Formats: sequence, structure tokens, C-alpha cells
Amino acid sequence: MTEVSDREPPRRRVPAPARSSNPGGSAKPARPAKPGTQRRPGPGARPVRRPAPLRSKAPRVIRLGSPRPRLRLVSLALALVLTAFVVRLLQVQAVDASEYTAKAEKNRYLSRTLAAARGGITDRNGVDLAISVDANDITADPTLFTRKATKTGDAPEQAAALLGPILGKDTDELAAKLRTKNTRYVVLARRQTPQVWTQIKDLKSTLAEKAGEGGPANILAGVLQEPSSKRVYPNGELGAGILGWVNADGKGGGGIEQQLNGDLSGKDGEIRYAQSGGRQVPTAGSTEKPAVAGSEVELTIDRDIQWAAQHAIAEQVEKSKADRGYVIVQDNRTGEILAMANSPGFDPNDLSEADGGALHNWGLEDAYEPGSTAKVMSMAAVLEEGVATPATHVTVPNRLHRGDRLFKDDIDHPTWYLTLNGVLAKSSNIGTILATGQLGKTQQEANQVLHSYLRKFGIGGYTGLDFPGETKGILAPADQWSTSQQYTIPFGQGVSVNAMQAASVYSTIANGGVRVEPTLVRGTKGADGQFTPAAEPKRTRVVSEKTAKTLAHMLESVVDDEEGTGTKARIPGYRVAGKTGTANRVDPATGRYRGYTSSFAGFAPADKPRVTVYCAIQNATKGSYFGGQICGPVYKEVLEFALKTLQVPPTGDTTERLPVTFTP
Repeated sequence: MTEVSDREPPRRRVPAPARSSNPGGSAKPARPAKPGTQRRPGPGARPVRRPAPLRSKAPRVIRLGSPRPRLRLVSLALALVLTAFVVRLLQVQAVDASEYTAKAEKNRYLSRTLAAARGGITDRNGVDLAISVDANDITADPTLFTRKATKTGDAPEQAAALLGPILGKDTDELAAKLRTKNTRYVVLARRQTPQVWTQIKDLKSTLAEKAGEGGPANILAGVLQEPSSKRVYPNGELGAGILGWVNADGKGGGGIEQQLNGDLSGKDGEIRYAQSGGRQVPTAGSTEKPAVAGSEVELTIDRDIQWAAQHAIAEQVEKSKADRGYVIVQDNRTGEILAMANSPGFDPNDLSEADGGALHNWGLEDAYEPGSTAKVMSMAAVLEEGVATPATHVTVPNRLHRGDRLFKDDIDHPTWYLTLNGVLAKSSNIGTILATGQLGKTQQEANQVLHSYLRKFGIGGYTGLDFPGETKGILAPADQWSTSQQYTIPFGQGVSVNAMQAASVYSTIANGGVRVEPTLVRGTKGADGQFTPAAEPKRTRVVSEKTAKTLAHMLESVVDDEEGTGTKARIPGYRVAGKTGTANRVDPATGRYRGYTSSFAGFAPADKPRVTVYCAIQNATKGSYFGGQICGPVYKEVLEFALKTLQVPPTGDTTERLPVTFTP
């Protein structure tokens, strides 16, 4: 093969034509040569140009450019791309590693609270009053309700329409929760029964089957459950005013449930686990901080006595068409409350059916003027100060003018000739005013002395129970008593108490003159099973033992003597001490006097006291409103039941009755 050179072949030089030898003459044209002949050059003839030899035509060759520039360009581009990847990788794995790790953890791992089991509440004998049972918190993963997950734009609304009737929740509220962004966990309903979760599971299974057969996506796939507990009160309304209830957040909403919420609720734990599609990944591991169960609380209440008290007061309130009533039963030796019943009551298992006005423990929250049951404190002051004895003569007119008022007793009567014992037995307002007037040289001094005794009996201060909503009543300083209060406070008007304060007064007399702060909690039992008794109640000497025994003897006259106002409270075989009360009632709606507060207080056995009972009924509108008539029978029924339940035997002792009247 002939090698082709890149250089061009040299061109052939053609000689220039010869000049004519005949200048100026015309030149004769040369004759063309015959084909195949060659002319010889003559003198002056132009040389004959020979034709170039014929050459064969070479093929055209395509020459390629050098590949090195293109390789350099591609290499540079790849280097830039790889550099970008390396820089990004360094940023993700080194510079921003912690931030991306946190985001990954947030999306992959879920944390949920492990609710602590709420401690139970029992009576003094270990009978359950409040317990917690298994339940479920219904939760959801909002990311599983998006258009991308369900292939529909209204999955939250569809799911809410299905769940609303089952959970008893508003569908709009549920839909809004299911549309929550930037979270994979929302709570739809707390403390639902196992039956509710079973309904939801069945519905999810049905929808899943339809989705598997080519139907629409299962819009309930993101609905889940977590173990929880539900508060149950086995005895319904029994002791509801004491126990209170647990609200939707699992916290005590009233009563002991609220007061001791910290002890009862325990400490929640936490579990952190990997999840996929809203479900835990078992192989990914988890961390768990276990919950600590709440303490069990043992009350001083006796369930049986509580039932008797609640039954008796509810029956009388209904019979008298009264606004409400309460009964308190107390062990006067220890201060322990054996019963505290209110009517009307409520069922803490179903607050939706409860009257808002009944969600109280009115025995501690209601402040009212006690009336004649407060006269025992006036008599205690008179006896303790030594200004009179049970046999002291007191002449009681039908009317008594003091200050700017004219005072009277509950009935019109001729002049009574009563002993101090008779003043208490017949519950004379006028006789009480006359007796307490002897406490000082002036009325102001007498007021100061009486005020000091009222305070020692616990009037105007909290009982020591620390119960939610408790009122301390109203007792103005003695130097602020109005003209009328100077004479009405001795017989229980112009001063306000709660029922527990009133009961504590009689327990103080029954306990030999020593006031023991009332208690409602005997102790707590922790998760370790160790029982911790409650602190010992505070004890205060109010009057001497001699004065207390004298008062107990005088209070027997109220019940045993035919002249007394409490004859309906007699209990065969027992010596019963008691006192009636009928006071004008301040209507809380108007602030004016309307209706009456009827009451009865006392203890038994009178010579060896064990149980104190106090009953009060507000605004009886049917039948009698006198305390001895409507509260006396309640007092008798509850006291008799308590004595039998506690197995308190009759003393069998008899005593000489104190005189009620005297002959002038």
C-alpha cells in the first residue's frame, strides 16, 4: 500500500513564451498539429507543453481529533461530582451528625408514658371503697391518616365518624386530632373499658379484610391502644362526698382522691421503643423506666356505719323536702370519723348524671348558724368559770330586752323558773343570755371570755382534716361583735360553723374536756406493702374533766327528762346525752334569713362515752322543722346502729336526774 504524504507534490514549471523576431509585424497563427504528431520547435517558436502524466485518484481519508481533551473534560466533571458527594457526606456524618441522628431517632423511636397503677382506698376494715381496674387509652398515629397513606383526602373524617359513637367523643374533635402534624402520637380517649377496644378491633379487622379484597384502604389502621386503668367505686354513692372522684386526666377531682392524689397516683414510668407503621419493632430493642404504683389509703370510715348514716339522712331529707342534710359519726376517744354522709349524693362512677350542686362534701363545706346545739359551749364556759352550777336558779321571762332588740324563746311561755340544767334541757335562749352575762363584770368582758372558749372548742378555725373545700366558718373577734351578736352568739346565732366543727364540740365533752382533732385517714400502704400510720392528732384541753362530766349529765336531761326537747333520741338500755338545735337559716342565694337549720348532737353511753353523732338538715319545707322532731330520729337510728356495730355494751348504770325547774 502506497504511503500518502501530508505534503503537496511540487508543481511543474511552464517556460514563458518566446518573444517575436518580427516586431510590429503581425504574427501568423500557428497551425495546429495533427493529432499524433509533434512539432519541432523552430527558431522563435513557443515550447510545446507536454501533458502531465495521468495519475490514479486516491480515496478521501477522515482524520479523527485527539481524544485527550475530551478525557480531561469528563475526568474533571466526575471529579467535581465526587467532590460534591464527599463534601455532603462529611456534612451529614461529621458536621451535622448529631442533628440528623436526632431527626432519625425522632422519626423512628417513640416514647410513651407507663401509667402508674393508682392506689386503692379502703375503709378501716380493709373493705374496698375505690379501686382501679384494667382499661385502655385509645391512641392514633396521624401519619397513617394522610392522603398518601390512605389514598383518600378525608380519612380523618371517615375514621372520626366511625370512632365517635364508640368512644362517646365529638367527631370534629377526633378528626382534628387525627390531622395533627409533626407527630406520630395522639390520645383519642383515655381509660376506656376493654369492651370499647374490642369493638374497635373488630371494626379494624372488618375494614382490613375489605382492603385485602381490593376495597378501599383500612382507615382505622392507625388506631392503637395502650394499657391503662379506670377508677371504679364498688359501692356507688356510698361515701362519695368523702372519696371524691378521678377526672379525665387521671387526677383526683375532689375529696380524698384530690387531697391525697400524690400518694394515690404513684410515679409514672416511660418506655422508648423503635416503631414501624405505628407498631413496635421487637428486634430493635427498647429502654424502659418502670412505673411505681401508688399507695393504698386506709380511711377511718366504717362502711357499715357509713351506709346506715347515709340511708337515714337521705330518707329524712326526702321526707322533709329539704335542700340537703348531713350526718357525722365520730369515735370521741380517738377523733376518728366513722361516717360522714351527705344527701343528696352522687355516683362517682358516672358524673354525667350527677347534679353539680351535689359534688361536694357539705358536712365540711357548708357554713351555717348552728343554733341551740352551740349552747353547750356557753354552758361549758359558765361551769368552767365557776359562775354557776347545774342547780343555779335562772328566772326566764317571756321576753328579754337587751341592746336594741327584744329576745324570745322558740315558744311563748309564762315566766319559767329553771335551773341552769333546765335552761339547757328546755333550750331557752333567754336563760342562756342571762347565764353567759355572768362571765364578766361588763358585757364586753363576758364577750371576751365566751370568745376564748369558742376558739378553744375549734370554732372559727379549720378542723385539721385539710379537706378540699373545707370552710372554717365565721367567728368575728369579740371586740367586733355587734350589739345583737353579743346576745345571739351565746345561743348559736351570729356565728357560723361546719358540721364537723359542731360534732367535734360534743366529742370534746364526751372525751373528758380534751379536744382531739378529727381524723379521716388511718394510714397508707406503699408499693412495698409497708403500712405507715397517720400522724397522731393534736389534743387540746378545753375544759376540766369535772366540767365535762357535769355537762354530760346535763345533756342527759335533754333526752331523758320529759321537760327536755330531745326525747325522740332515747335508746333503750343506753344512757344518751344530746342537744337539739333549730336556727334561722341564711339563704345563700339572697343573703337573707329564710327557712331553718334543724340539728341534733350528742353521744353515748353518757357515763362512758364512745360514739358521737351529729345530724343537720337544711331548709325542711314539709312537716316539722324543729331539730328534735326531724333530726332526733335520725340521730337515734344512726347512734343505735353504731353502738351495735362497734359492740358497745350498755353500761347499766343509773344516775340521779338533775332538777330542771325550781319553786320560787
